[in-house]
Amino acid sequence: MGDEIFTAVEREFLSGQGLARLATIGPDGGPQVRPVGFVLDAAGGTVDIGGPRLAESRKYRNVEANPLVSLVVDDMTPDEPGAVKPGWGRGVEIRGWAETLTLAEPPMAAGFFANEVIRIHPVRIISWHLDSDRLQDARTVGEPPS
Repeated sequence: MGDEIFTAVEREFLSGQGLARLATIGPDGGPQVRPVGFVLDAAGGTVDIGGPRLAESRKYRNVEANPLVSLVVDDMTPDEPGAVKPGWGRGVEIRGWAETLTLAEPPMAAGFFANEVIRIHPVRIISWHLDSDRLQDARTVGEPPS
């Protein structure tokens, strides 16, 4: 696993972002979407979600009950020469499954974020307007848990 999960362009984009939206499935079967901080573990091919008191959150409990998640990281394409689709949106959607973990130390913002994380294992990755050679890319990169 690892670097082949995300393309070089996706890794560069994700590494430059700090905010995403995580969709989980609530106890009533409906979606819950929340803004979250995250870090990309390109070597491991995963994404870690962090936050203060994360283990007390609804999103954490949702993942413990149902591991299916979707994470969207997006922004506006720079309006500058050489940009792909200047002024348009660009981003990456990661559909997959997640697990809750307690790490020895937070993956980000030590002293503010808790040691608990939600780790996302990608199954499908969709990206758009990141690369002028491929304005949109969608591919399956993993398997859901059995």
